[in-house]
Amino acid sequence: MTRRFALAEIAATPWKNGGGTTREIAVWPPGAGMDAFAWRVSVADIATDGPFSAFPGIDRQIVLLDGAGVHLQAHDDSFCHKLLKVGEPFAFSGDTAVHATLVDGATRDFNVMTRRGVCRAEVRPMREPFDAGSDEATVLLLAVRGAWQGDGARLAEGEGVVLEAGVPAVTLRPADPDALCLRVTLNLEPER
Repeated sequence: MTRRFALAEIAATPWKNGGGTTREIAVWPPGAGMDAFAWRVSVADIATDGPFSAFPGIDRQIVLLDGAGVHLQAHDDSFCHKLLKVGEPFAFSGDTAVHATLVDGATRDFNVMTRRGVCRAEVRPMREPFDAGSDEATVLLLAVRGAWQGDGARLAEGEGVVLEAGVPAVTLRPADPDALCLRVTLNLEPER
């Protein structure tokens, strides 16, 4: 099964602290709330400095999509990271309380959250042709810059697709010299 999406068509949900909004791209299982998902992929617009919500038991990955960047400071000093380069993933534990400070104005960030022991995610920035599908994992693609095309498929900037496990692989090629696509592979752990 394949589901296409466009960021511009996903409704934004305001954060409780008023510091930004989130657009949920996909969640597994479908309709799962924040306490029951195996994985969740979203885009957040950060408007002001402030805390990130803590998510115990969740592994997080964040990727800058637009803006000058954000400085992430763990309250327990386990990390201090400046997210400055578009397309470069940064992984951290949702158990850790984090304060975000904008570098120079608002940012848009791609977020992948996976429940530890239930799902693992790999987030890769793609700039060269690649095979999009997987026999064993769900794959989510987001065209960050430029267009991508192949085998009758085309993704414009800000568009993406969710490919369920077993969907035949499609080779995508950049249609623009500076094209960038995020490829997220979501592997559910075997039940114990």
